[in-house]
Amino acid sequence: MQLPSSLLENAVNEFSKLPGIGKKTALRLVLHLLKQDVGEVVQFGEIISRMRKDIKFCQRCSNISDADICSICANRMRNQHLICVVENIRDVIAIESTEQYNGTYHVLGGVISPLDGIGPDQLSIEPLIQRIQKEDTEELIFALNPNIQGDTTIYYIQKKMQQSQCKITTIARGIAFGGELEYADEMTLARSLSNRLPVGQYVK
Repeated sequence: MQLPSSLLENAVNEFSKLPGIGKKTALRLVLHLLKQDVGEVVQFGEIISRMRKDIKFCQRCSNISDADICSICANRMRNQHLICVVENIRDVIAIESTEQYNGTYHVLGGVISPLDGIGPDQLSIEPLIQRIQKEDTEELIFALNPNIQGDTTIYYIQKKMQQSQCKITTIARGIAFGGELEYADEMTLARSLSNRLPVGQYVK
């Protein structure tokens, strides 16, 4: 793609690094910004920069937060003895949008995937085990994507919790095997949460 300005080309290259953004879409976005008032574009850049520099991760559950403890963990109206284990922050957002869950979360930061070089030590598993022991958690709900990596992660954590009295469940198979939570419609996800199963009936 031949562009008349190196500044324009550099901006297009940066936008095209974003997921799902090709060079043509990146060019469209950059040309849109060129039409905007300089002050608006500066504000746009400052907001993105401030978000990246100042955003925090909850010290309790690893969800994104503006403070050391996220708004979900800090909300005493929620069931603090119920933990929903998810792979990433997008899954928290997906479940919250159903408005059917009133507990807390724990973001693992991924799933066990030896082929991708991701082992248990690279995930937030030990903090989860420590949290369960410290907080007298009554139920742990696994809301991981229904695929081999998700099942492997559930099995590993279940084995680590053999001495725990905590109830362990997983969302029902309303989510198709191989699917991803963030793409499930809200009704399907809500039903999967409501009809959760004991992990012993799910992972062998």
